[in-house]
Amino acid sequence: MAAPLKALDGNADLQALITDLAVRAKTAARVLSLAPAEQKNRALEAMECAIRASASAILAANAEDVAEVRAGGATSAFIDRLTLTKARVDAMADGIAIVRNIPDPVGVVTESWQRPNGMTIERVRVPLGVVAVIFESRPNVTADAGVLCLKSGNSVILRGGSDSFRSCRAIHDCLVQGLREAGLPEASITLVPTRDRAAVGLLLSGLNGSIDVIVPRGGKSLVARVEAEARVPVFAHLEGVNHVYVDHSADLGMAKSIVLNAKMRRPGVCGAAETLLVDRAGAEKSLKPLVQMLIDSGCEVRGDEAVQRADSRVKPATDEDWDTEYLDAIIAARIVDGVDGAIAHIHRHGSHHTDAIVSEDAAAARKFLNEVDSAIVLHNASTQFADGGEFGFGAEIGIATGKFHARGPVGAEQLTTFKYRVHGTGQTRP
Repeated sequence: MAAPLKALDGNADLQALITDLAVRAKTAARVLSLAPAEQKNRALEAMECAIRASASAILAANAEDVAEVRAGGATSAFIDRLTLTKARVDAMADGIAIVRNIPDPVGVVTESWQRPNGMTIERVRVPLGVVAVIFESRPNVTADAGVLCLKSGNSVILRGGSDSFRSCRAIHDCLVQGLREAGLPEASITLVPTRDRAAVGLLLSGLNGSIDVIVPRGGKSLVARVEAEARVPVFAHLEGVNHVYVDHSADLGMAKSIVLNAKMRRPGVCGAAETLLVDRAGAEKSLKPLVQMLIDSGCEVRGDEAVQRADSRVKPATDEDWDTEYLDAIIAARIVDGVDGAIAHIHRHGSHHTDAIVSEDAAAARKFLNEVDSAIVLHNASTQFADGGEFGFGAEIGIATGKFHARGPVGAEQLTTFKYRVHGTGQTRP
């Protein structure tokens, strides 16, 4: 009972194909939920080795994907998100090693208490079941999502972007090799074997209860579609309209370093800063140097009137700019009235993802960290630390910006739920 599946891209009966892989994933999830930590870690170790050994094949597949999108006129930021390098493949493997070494979250008793009648109640972590991850462009999500779901005892169905189809397949082959070596079901990590966009709609339907949760990882339109059409719970991952606020007390050298890194380290990642806010009380000292630095580094600056006066190369900002995730070398900039003005702007225009303050004033920093309602808030550090690897999770399945179940980087622990175990000695309820 294992034949059908297929596609790669002959587009057979898509409904049958996706239903089949979901049923297999459901069966695999039961096996994984009971798999000992040692067996899962053996699979992860074999996956890490396979990624390292297959680096040249992964890079060759990725080069084909990149050549195809470049010929289609993709932006430089999109190409950067798609591109793998030897360093990025090594980082992928390093992330798997970190995930392998973190404690297994499954079966951990998080709370335990005894009732007056003598019963003991335990709250224990259990897997979610079958996770469907729908993502765009970044092929490394194949590995990140695959290994985090495995570590947390979940099976996963991966639907990567059509632009990264070859790259995702090459990485997925390594993950399947690891599952085989550890004696775990190959359906534990499934890659949808077709570029057909209709596959996304089928996954969003939940396939008659076969899928337990959906994680969208991509742009605003993808997330909007998932949240509108999904018939199962969704880990909300809104766009990263992230801010860096430079307080009047900020050290200028530190501010320049943080702002440049937050915007230009990798403009196409969701942790990149999209808006620069400068305290009016410190603008005379910091505004011009910050704007000049960004423009000289190849970043387009769109600003309010004060920012335009600081440098003639600044373009006028429109109302739309304050709400835009550029994912490119573009930033909006404006003057605000202190930390209260910054918080008000972020409350109005932010996406609850990641926001930072650069300040030497402990009271201002404390106010910002307490009052900015984002999944990640930073003091004197770059927004580009919005990453599960940087949090010590090894990898992430996304940055959850909602408020239910998980928030911020979603690692192995966040991919579990809980149940209650009750131990009695014959108690009955009066």
